[in-house]
Amino acid sequence: MLANSPIVAILPATDLERARAFYEDKLGLRLISSSPEELFFEAGVGTMLEIYRRDAPTKAEHTVAGFMVNDIEPIVQHLESVGVPLEHYDLPGLKTDERGILEREGMKAAWITDSEGNILAIVEGVPMSPGLSERQKAHAAGV
Repeated sequence: MLANSPIVAILPATDLERARAFYEDKLGLRLISSSPEELFFEAGVGTMLEIYRRDAPTKAEHTVAGFMVNDIEPIVQHLESVGVPLEHYDLPGLKTDERGILEREGMKAAWITDSEGNILAIVEGVPMSPGLSERQKAHAAGV
């Protein structure tokens, strides 16, 4: 029933202006709609991110959204250059290196925390649906 429907990540924020600055200025997402209660950003091919205003903060101790990328290294370099630190983990089954990158079985991942405390992943090398992979490649090539 929902197999062909795009999915949207929906995250809370106590300060929409601070969240807007983070997602636009630090991550480079394009704001496509806003109101006093919510922000909508265009993310990758056919995906969106909604940020909604919430009076009290929430504390998720897990990843709430992830960006699938073809090459994590330039993303990490950009994040470092704009002052977004990578999270470091030393847990059973999850240990990042000195830069904050996990490398395992052909996959690389890094985690950041947004301005509102939401944990976001950046992941290279995860299986993507063939259609998404092709659209992502075409979009990157400007097609």
